Amino acid sequence: MDDGVAALHLAVCRRFGEAVAAAHGKWDRRSPCDGWDARAVLEHVIGFHDALLLRPLGLKPQRPRDEPQVRWRLTYASLTEALGTGEVVGPAAHRLMPNLTRDVLVHTWVLARAIGADDRLNCHWCELFYTGSTTGHDALIASGMFGPPIAVSDELDVQAKLLARLGRNPLWLNAL
Repeated sequence: MDDGVAALHLAVCRRFGEAVAAAHGKWDRRSPCDGWDARAVLEHVIGFHDALLLRPLGLKPQRPRDEPQVRWRLTYASLTEALGTGEVVGPAAHRLMPNLTRDVLVHTWVLARAIGADDRLNCHWCELFYTGSTTGHDALIASGMFGPPIAVSDELDVQAKLLARLGRNPLWLNAL
């Protein structure tokens, strides 16, 4: 796997880990994703990594059920093992990585907004995925993971534009 693709994914996952660390005691807070609380967001991110990368490589960790932060730390450790060497991930995973990375990036914002933590994303990452997501909206919507794009002002930053393009309301606030 291209070291840049793997390194970017791990960096975005580290940023997700910052939101996970800030979520202590806030796992039941609702998120910008209808019907999902903060815990569901975490479990979703863990689940797609398990199904698409870790389980096929025999690297799915044994995680405690009721310790969300430990669940993520063990997942991240397994991801580092899988992606750190660049040798174990085949061409199919390589094609998936940009989508997985984009999903983790968006879910970082979703989780941070749910718990009232720092939701700022790296502007270079946002720009990369914003410019790379100009087509394929119908496929994204059909996946059930994204809503239709939301119209926003051209004056907003690239993070807000990316979130809106992927069906997230960048102005969403949790009424705690």
